[in-house]
Amino acid sequence: MKLSITGRQMQLTDDLKLLFEKKLSKFDKFFRDDAKSNIVLSRKHGSEYLELTIVSSGTIFRAEEKADTFQIALDRAMDAIERQIRKNKTRLEKRLREIPEFNGSAEEDTVGEGEIIRVKVFPMKPMSAEEAVLQMNLLGHSFYVFSNIDAGGTTEVIYKRADGNYGLIVPEKP
Repeated sequence: MKLSITGRQMQLTDDLKLLFEKKLSKFDKFFRDDAKSNIVLSRKHGSEYLELTIVSSGTIFRAEEKADTFQIALDRAMDAIERQIRKNKTRLEKRLREIPEFNGSAEEDTVGEGEIIRVKVFPMKPMSAEEAVLQMNLLGHSFYVFSNIDAGGTTEVIYKRADGNYGLIVPEKP
């Protein structure tokens, strides 16, 4: 698995990098060789924050943790991702081994009042609404934008409703 570590407003130590590489090698049994992981570290208000994102075969696994140390935060994030994998194992098993390509994702932060403060760019591969629900749940988000393969590639939004069901927003054709 390819690993990328980013420290926001902080210096990364070699010991921390080696620790993360060693611990993340535990996930090699779950993912193909083309899997990519990204760790973003930051310190805020006396706590250490860690965001762990793993992309494999077009499926994104993500966890954010806050702890006293980055090592503890990484352990918690890895536990969360392992739970996501085990919870969705039957649905993911086929996708993780078969789908070969994924281009990655990117984020950009900007600062200003009353302005867009974050822009996220991500590849939008065609998928079914059911796959979009799975991806949304893996990310822990309340909505997910996707290209619906069953509707000719239209851009649609799946979202989680307050009653626990899901909704689908479909653009009206002119």
